[in-house]
Amino acid sequence: MLETLDECRKVLNQSNSRETAELLSIVILDLRMRLKGIDNADLRALCDEMVRSAASEPPPPSKQTQDQPRRPLLRVVK
Repeated sequence: MLETLDECRKVLNQSNSRETAELLSIVILDLRMRLKGIDNADLRALCDEMVRSAASEPPPPSKQTQDQPRRPLLRVVK
């Protein structure tokens, strides 16, 4: 099932349906978490640690240009 969902996400990205592909990425993440037994508290702890790490690092020197995709900020809400 995960392989099929990954293929669907790939097709969506190729057809410039980024928002739908990002939503499908959230579904894939949720399914993988369930299969691996990772609960929301574990994911929250990981996200909090990543935010703390990112806040303590200096921003990269390169500027983001128009042709570079913006990294989406995803939040899993249940």
